[in-house]
Amino acid sequence: MSNIVNTRDKTAIVGIGTTEISRDCGRTELKMAVEAILDAVEDAGISVDDIDGMVNYTMDKSEQLEVVNALGIPNLSFFSKTPYGGGGSCATVAHAVAAVEAGLANYVVCYRSIRDASLPVRIGDFDASQQSYNDDDVYYGMYMPYGLITPVSWVAMFAQRYIHEFDIGDDAFWPVAQINRENANRNPSAWFHDQKLTYEEYMNSPMNVTPLRRHDCCLNIDGAMAVIVTSAENAKHLKQTPAYISGVAQGMHTHGEQMTSYYRKDITTLHEVVEYGDLMFKMAGITPKDIDVAQFYDAFSPLVPMQLEALGFVEKGEGVDFIQDVDRLRVDGELPINTSGGLMSEGYVHGMNLIVEAVRQIRGTSTTQVNDVEFSLVTGGLGVPSSGIILRRG
Repeated sequence: MSNIVNTRDKTAIVGIGTTEISRDCGRTELKMAVEAILDAVEDAGISVDDIDGMVNYTMDKSEQLEVVNALGIPNLSFFSKTPYGGGGSCATVAHAVAAVEAGLANYVVCYRSIRDASLPVRIGDFDASQQSYNDDDVYYGMYMPYGLITPVSWVAMFAQRYIHEFDIGDDAFWPVAQINRENANRNPSAWFHDQKLTYEEYMNSPMNVTPLRRHDCCLNIDGAMAVIVTSAENAKHLKQTPAYISGVAQGMHTHGEQMTSYYRKDITTLHEVVEYGDLMFKMAGITPKDIDVAQFYDAFSPLVPMQLEALGFVEKGEGVDFIQDVDRLRVDGELPINTSGGLMSEGYVHGMNLIVEAVRQIRGTSTTQVNDVEFSLVTGGLGVPSSGIILRRG
């Protein structure tokens, strides 16, 4: 533990880059990845030649080798990928921190490029020529015959139990959808920038899978995001305000599965989040009360109060009560959340957009800017091995 704690504030995110968020991008994941990385390079005030490390998701269709070729990067001395979809979002930064601290790279770019709106959704990659399945196909084959074929169906099982155990009302998750949309309405880059959401529209929206309504779910889009991690020393000489990485951790808990950890004694607790949260806050030397703004992974709205509980913001079973006073979640409230609109109203870039927004909060450039931010929290995807980050203003 002592060695891990000593990494506090020794690295920083110094560049952020984005493409537009759309539902018909008209180009490949590779092209969007290159655009986002070039934007991050420009933002940081470095050159492409400075990049010597790269991390993306195993699910990403833009292969690192092709990105290197397209950008003309001379050499990568470090490269890796993080699994488990959105659970690997903050993990990309964890890998980058490890590489920089170990001296394996100086400037590591982390990115995600996704076409979830304009390409058909595929689960698994069956190779007809080889007549074989990859590991994901074997895993999913255990569930698809029984109707559990989408993330919303998997999370709905956890949500149903959570509602039953704590006697939660039918409209209890409305504040999450409400605050996300309010923040998106201030963000010109958000997909739902021009579309307000009323309580009536929320309640009357169709059930995707009970108890999750349409507006309880994230928004599939096309887009790419990138961040650049370097040492705190390098960060001092670059053009942007550094977002120092005070804590970053991953969590993989016993009896875990990919989205279907139904055989645990308690499926209303996000066990991986409990584990990585404890480590992350110890690294940063702070408690949840010190967090000024949070970007909670909001693929589905019940996961926000569940994360409040798992990370220690409230006690077990108190997450829904906390969010009922929506003013708590607003820009001048007790815990402002998802200030760009989150995955539900800005767009679903598998959590990388949450990291970008957390950096904006440190810089003071968010469209829903919280005053005097010192600590900015980001969380990764839920129902899978997960990860989180605490950023600090210098």
